[in-house]
Amino acid sequence: MGSLGPGLALLVLPALYAALMVTLRRAWQQLPTVASAATPTGTKPLFSVLVAARNEAHSLPHLLTDLCRQSLESGTFEVIIVDDHSTDATAEIVEAAVAGSPFPLQLVRLSQQPAGATGKKAALQAALGLARAPWVVCTDADCRFGPDWLGSYAAVVATDATVRFISGPVLLTGPATALQHLMGLEFAGLVGVGAASIGRQSPTMCNGANLAYQRAAFAAVQGFAGNEHLASGDDEFLLHKLHAAFPGSIRFLKSPAAIVNTAAPATLGALLTQRVRWASKWRHYQHPASQQLALLVLGANMALFLGVAFAGFRPSLWPWVLAAWALKLGADIWFLGPVLQFLGRPWWLRWVAVLQLLYAPYALATGLLGLRGRYEWKGRRQG
Repeated sequence: MGSLGPGLALLVLPALYAALMVTLRRAWQQLPTVASAATPTGTKPLFSVLVAARNEAHSLPHLLTDLCRQSLESGTFEVIIVDDHSTDATAEIVEAAVAGSPFPLQLVRLSQQPAGATGKKAALQAALGLARAPWVVCTDADCRFGPDWLGSYAAVVATDATVRFISGPVLLTGPATALQHLMGLEFAGLVGVGAASIGRQSPTMCNGANLAYQRAAFAAVQGFAGNEHLASGDDEFLLHKLHAAFPGSIRFLKSPAAIVNTAAPATLGALLTQRVRWASKWRHYQHPASQQLALLVLGANMALFLGVAFAGFRPSLWPWVLAAWALKLGADIWFLGPVLQFLGRPWWLRWVAVLQLLYAPYALATGLLGLRGRYEWKGRRQG
């Protein structure tokens, strides 16, 4: 009986986490699957595809090839690529592609914009000034996607008059190493939670590598105003602002054809730098659901490791500790199963237990470093 109170305490956060995962899985399953749609050619584009590029000479030819292969009629979309002070041949590659492009293609040099304009938000803002379409679609220069990518967005826009923002799925790709599998699994969890949260009408996260928003709605919430000083957050801050201004207008694009592939960080150091950059946004969130989710995930993971530490001094706690670990792992597997199936990576489930062992120190370290707000991104020191 002496271990009942402490044992139950160890189970509280994992149990709350498990309950949330059950709810999120249900929300994921209820998301409608979207099929791509053909859109007739018009006199004006439906989509303006915006790409901020810095030193992406290696990746841009692949991106342009994927855009040329889109099943949508070429007159229904335009592409605006902004060169963010690159030191390689990024701008020259885009310039060379303009003449032979089957769709309207523009290059914007951020160096020719008002002095001091740098970073992704400034690049996107410069592109928005030239965009002609009512809908903006954003991706990154190092991304790859299939021919029905834009067609999937068109299907949502054509059938849902209330939508203002669409979050798309993103898959991490890379060599079949243990690190790649673990990174991909963690990222898949973020994609799944973000999608399911949208399904529950409580959006928490999305990814700037694959999203779309109505240009008029962007203007209505004053776009990036309020967080221009942050290098990151062009995606989630906008998501939260649009949800607050237009409740019920956020959608997740649950379509395999809409999946965007992006390369995973090449090294553990690059991964940590990326996650610290993401974590640096947390202290600026004004969105309670996102804050509560982050705290619950961190707390549930920390509870598992604290339980092991306590059980080392009090062996009677071991049954409770094992129960907490089983509850947390079972909840993760239950939630991730259909998400990984959708992303075409069901075998990543084998790595759930390994990720669990590593996650608490990893999340705590990146979270604390993120609070400092110091990191390097695209060769620039922030904070």
